Amino acid sequence: MTTTSLTLIAIDLVAAAILVFGLFFPRHHRRDLVVAFLGVNVGVLAVTTVLGSAEVAMGVGLGLFGVLSIIRLRSSEISQREVAYYFSALAIGLISGLPHTDITVPIVLVALILLVMFVADHPGLLASAGSQTIRLDRAITDQAELRSELEQRLGLAVTGVTVIEVNFVNETTLVEARYTTRRRAASGSAQLRKVA
Repeated sequence: MTTTSLTLIAIDLVAAAILVFGLFFPRHHRRDLVVAFLGVNVGVLAVTTVLGSAEVAMGVGLGLFGVLSIIRLRSSEISQREVAYYFSALAIGLISGLPHTDITVPIVLVALILLVMFVADHPGLLASAGSQTIRLDRAITDQAELRSELEQRLGLAVTGVTVIEVNFVNETTLVEARYTTRRRAASGSAQLRKVA
């Protein structure tokens, strides 16, 4: 094993630790996914390092993306944010395991992945936007009425609604509501003005 390969393995382990223990776990506190992300990262790194040639490793990497996607679909559901961490861990392992003549390219790519995940998943980014899955105790099919009902119950400005299920037997509606918290701040300041 060359010095470049050993350096890339060290870079991979450091990057995986930053991704999992520096970004994911402090923000989301899911211990089960810490094991999954580290296992995927080191597993992909090991497979691509052992196989050696860029052509074979690239084919295996693409195959692993497909196989792991199928496994994910057949296992317990994880959020889109967690999928991003999942594939970031996989990509870091794949990049670090491939043979490279110039070590600069993998370092830049791994750093780019970490930077994107740091910024994209930062709690301050789009902090006023959120979403919830809500079951209403009425069967509502009219979009305008549904949006109005959700805004009244949440006390927030609803920006989007996706109907998951309307049950006419039990008179329920299951929806995913996307909202912004700006209305809450505005109404709070209005109440303060009234009190003053």
